Amino acid sequence: VQLQASGGGLVQAGGSLRLSCKASGMILSVFTSEVPAWYRQAPGKQRELVARISSGNSANYADSVKGRFSISKDNSKRTVYLQMNDLKPEDTADYYCQTSSYWGRGTLVTVSS
Repeated sequence: VQLQASGGGLVQAGGSLRLSCKASGMILSVFTSEVPAWYRQAPGKQRELVARISSGNSANYADSVKGRFSISKDNSKRTVYLQMNDLKPEDTADYYCQTSSYWGRGTLVTVSS
């Protein structure tokens, strides 16, 4: 199983990005029961949980992104998304997707002021 994250980039403050993470090699029944999450790590800081979505599509968010970010998943595509709106310079970080013991490579999000 490999988690392939994409969608990062450079955006101005107030802008939006959508990150995607595809779980290649994971069978549908397993993905459906997973609880995938997005983490981020800014330079010089510890990795932190951004959002997580349960198998029943219940989501929880870090306080710093509530109301701006939205996590969702498409089981048929084995893909989890992170819609990021009203981005702020402090959202600049490498973003990682995770499920069970699997981690994707980071995708860099840079928000300019």
